[in-house]
Amino acid sequence: MTVRDAAARPAGTTSSTGTAALRGLCGGRVHLPGDPAYDVHRAAWNLAVQQRPAAVAVPHSVAEVQEVVRAAGAAGLRVAPQSTGHGAGALGEKDLADVVVVRLSELTGVTVDPTARTARVVGGTWWKDVVAATAAHGLTAPHGSAPDIAVAGYALNGGLSFYGRQHGLAVNAIRAVEVVLADGTCVRADAGERPDLFWAVRGGGANLGVVVALELDLLPYADVFAGMLLWDREQAPEVVPAWVRWTRGAPESVTTSMRVLSLPPLPELPAFLSGRDLVVIDGAVLEDDARADEVLAPLRALAPEVDTFARIPVTGLLDVHMDPPDPVPFVSDHAVLGELSDEAVDVFLEQVGPGTTTGLLFAELRHLGGALGRPAPDGGALSHVDGSYAMYCIAVAPSPEALAAGAAATSGIVGTLDRWSLPQRVPTFTDTREDTRSMFGGTAWARLARLRDEHDPTRLLLAHHEV
Repeated sequence: MTVRDAAARPAGTTSSTGTAALRGLCGGRVHLPGDPAYDVHRAAWNLAVQQRPAAVAVPHSVAEVQEVVRAAGAAGLRVAPQSTGHGAGALGEKDLADVVVVRLSELTGVTVDPTARTARVVGGTWWKDVVAATAAHGLTAPHGSAPDIAVAGYALNGGLSFYGRQHGLAVNAIRAVEVVLADGTCVRADAGERPDLFWAVRGGGANLGVVVALELDLLPYADVFAGMLLWDREQAPEVVPAWVRWTRGAPESVTTSMRVLSLPPLPELPAFLSGRDLVVIDGAVLEDDARADEVLAPLRALAPEVDTFARIPVTGLLDVHMDPPDPVPFVSDHAVLGELSDEAVDVFLEQVGPGTTTGLLFAELRHLGGALGRPAPDGGALSHVDGSYAMYCIAVAPSPEALAAGAAATSGIVGTLDRWSLPQRVPTFTDTREDTRSMFGGTAWARLARLRDEHDPTRLLLAHHEV
């Protein structure tokens, strides 16, 4: 029997008696079912996720995180760190009746060291705040495609950025972490201090502790050649195959995604988007303007209706992907794909091309390869992603009926490309409960599981993707 099988939680403690011990912690910012603010603080950014934990704690300091972890452990409860809840689907599928969600959204801050080209980022800080702080020094970070995603959850679980094919997964930019462990102690881990923990948390994330701060290596860009190309979906049979062919020879300095979108008719959307079915290619080219124009020329030859690619401040890259600015209810599915043959592209177009009714908000193929596919020599449990493309499909799900229909639509389209799928999954694109062996190599997973047992033998911690 393994430590995980035998993990002992204190017996005879119910969630109601356990959570009573939490009242008064975090300056009174522990919210239990029935409290006026409970529903506000339990809500994830993905509004389709209905997580109902035993309590939600909202710490403002590391000391408050520590006291919640200790009190939860003493009461026989578990602890699940969460910042925004963009990827809360996997956690929402679990029984949280004995779980305290530690909401890190109010534990924030950024300190930049421009000489060392690093930033110390606290707890639940959003990427938009990091990018703004670093841009003031002519630097940036390997952020995600949306401004309101928290740094910790994204980076600790890999992180695919539009700098990725040149610079690798965002997790490889982490040079140190500060972690509250299952016993409530707060430690620093880096390559020289607690190297096993440092290896494990880079990919294992909340399986090892509540990460209250990260130190990141920054990128030397004050501006970037980036933007989007847009066509009506009627041109998908021409644009999609052309993009796939183009990616096969694109330099590592280029990271792009291709999406087939079906946007609802909403007044807040600009006229060129509202109510339309579209094909959009967006991303960044880390070259000078002349070389960037040369690289993009084959795509521009397809006569896009809109072309915004240009030299922009690095802060503008957060808006290029047009992610929703406010929380939405959605369901998704995902796969990592190998090289796509002409047949694979035809199968994709049969599902999302002109005249089809997908039920999706979008079906996306994000170009991988380059540095994203190379193991980092000093990397952690997750340092690269095999494959050529990450496929990510999303459907809006404002009701239980829409949730079921959306789940069927997203899984159905992903399933049509099974023949080109690889075993690995990208944690930040995986919103459902999955065997975490699919996110790590077998050797890495075994080591990660062993280190999890060493650092949390009673399984106090509950990660979205549990090892």
